[in-house]
Amino acid sequence: MNEPIPVIREVDCGTARLLPDVDRDRAWLLTVDDAPQSYVDLDDPHHLEFEYVRRLAHVVDGAGEPGAPLDVLHLGGGALTLPRYVAATRPGSRQDVVDADRELLRLVGERLPLPAGSGIALHAADARERLEAAAPASVDLLVADVFGGSRVPAHLTSVEYARAAGRALREDGVYAANLADSAPFAFLRSQLANFAGVFPELALIAEPAVLRGRRFGNVVLLASYAPLDTAALVRRCAADAFPARVTHGPALARFTGAALPVADADAVASPEPPAGAFSVG
Repeated sequence: MNEPIPVIREVDCGTARLLPDVDRDRAWLLTVDDAPQSYVDLDDPHHLEFEYVRRLAHVVDGAGEPGAPLDVLHLGGGALTLPRYVAATRPGSRQDVVDADRELLRLVGERLPLPAGSGIALHAADARERLEAAAPASVDLLVADVFGGSRVPAHLTSVEYARAAGRALREDGVYAANLADSAPFAFLRSQLANFAGVFPELALIAEPAVLRGRRFGNVVLLASYAPLDTAALVRRCAADAFPARVTHGPALARFTGAALPVADADAVASPEPPAGAFSVG
């Protein structure tokens, strides 16, 4: 049988590469301009290679009733790893995936096709515009994983953006965002301030080394109108191969400190990661 070969294609946001995993049949790593974006195993949607994706999956597992279908809006598509996981673990879910990179969506659709009846719809559009157009209280889970290159675009880092997320979510819905920062965490603290102005319930999931300021890394921000089941989330994250800490309540308020919300006019993209900060984990 012929071995799969890498696929290289120019997309709207740079050079995309689909690299086969020699250890797993029909598993692929997607990079854009050499930055890892997604890992997907077409035969096993439960296999989640990236640590932050496993943490987002813990959020999926705790949303609503176990196994019940969800209405999910994904801002940022990549190779559709998390939408595939939702489709496999919560059959019947309705999922909309929004990505501004039309050519990347086309590449993924051609080379990493979705299973029939997945309930996943793809939309080539700006994430903020699509979010603002969403019907009020129409989403159970809103996942934001949008990076222009290796930075979250500025128009997705403001308090106005947080308010748009609040309008789209149902009362018991959950917002989950993949962010990246390092000490002194000016960006991350501003994001917490943005969402604290909209949602009464917040939490962070991250490796302890990241929140201690020892290295640049991914942090998952959670927000909801309803109480978050942090106890269950703590158990799931602690049991992971790469354990993470869930920070919430007074500890999170102390971490946020005196940070203030950031308006659209003052919003900036997330910080540029240092060379080699992101690797497949």
